Amino acid sequence: MDALLTALADPARRRLVTLLAERPRSVGVLAQLAEARQPQTTKHLQTLERAGIVISQRSGRRRIYALRPGPLRELAAELGRLADTADRAGGPRTTYDRYGSSLRAERLAAQGPGWADGRSFRFLQPLVGRPELVWRHLTEPPLLARWWKPDDLRVSELVFEARPGGRIVHEYREAEDADGSAPIAGRAEGVVDDVRPGERLAYRLSPLLPDGGLAFTAHIDLGLRPTGTGTDLDVHYRITDSTVESADFVAGIEIGFGQSLGKLAAALAADTHETTGTDTRSTK
Repeated sequence: MDALLTALADPARRRLVTLLAERPRSVGVLAQLAEARQPQTTKHLQTLERAGIVISQRSGRRRIYALRPGPLRELAAELGRLADTADRAGGPRTTYDRYGSSLRAERLAAQGPGWADGRSFRFLQPLVGRPELVWRHLTEPPLLARWWKPDDLRVSELVFEARPGGRIVHEYREAEDADGSAPIAGRAEGVVDDVRPGERLAYRLSPLLPDGGLAFTAHIDLGLRPTGTGTDLDVHYRITDSTVESADFVAGIEIGFGQSLGKLAAALAADTHETTGTDTRSTK
């Protein structure tokens, strides 16, 4: 496949392939039609032949070249599979395009300080597990690290002191940055405002700009309500202190927080078999 792609990377060789798709032709005719010198045409044809794209045979004083359709069909099928993977419904490319649309809109809206103040988002997430278990996933760092991140990120540092005035640090990197050599993807710092175990958790969290300044302040209020099948988590997310530079962060709130809540639901579903006495604090 690599040899095939390399051979087709040259525009002159692709022109010869196009001509041979119409009919087998001699080197001399191909050179004329491609408006190229015959020695150069011969070299290109030899490269295509080594890659398996064309074949040739001697006919008197002429060498006739013909196209082999099979390798091109195999290449087309492989490229089609790659395109289908990238284009699958609900896949990462869908999220990428959705974020791009939001990003363009928010950058246009960010005309001055305070541009996003008062903006709010609401998330209602049904969860399996009683409020006591959900509360642990909302407040204990080892459990928070399992879900408090979008799909393409991983938590690299997490401090969450679940008491009024408690400190919050939330830092994350790209999920595939295994050795931590890539730049930090994001960092936020904040403080806990209200703690009512199993009922309500409220805190302020501010994403940091590259220069260390605050992008905006997010006021996040999480209410827990027991249901017949588990717990409903009601999240209110409100913005204050927004800077012009915060547009990129604001654009990702709905997508990123929604993905995080989906991970929380999955983590709790995996933990429903555990008893309240199980020590989930060792969970990675």
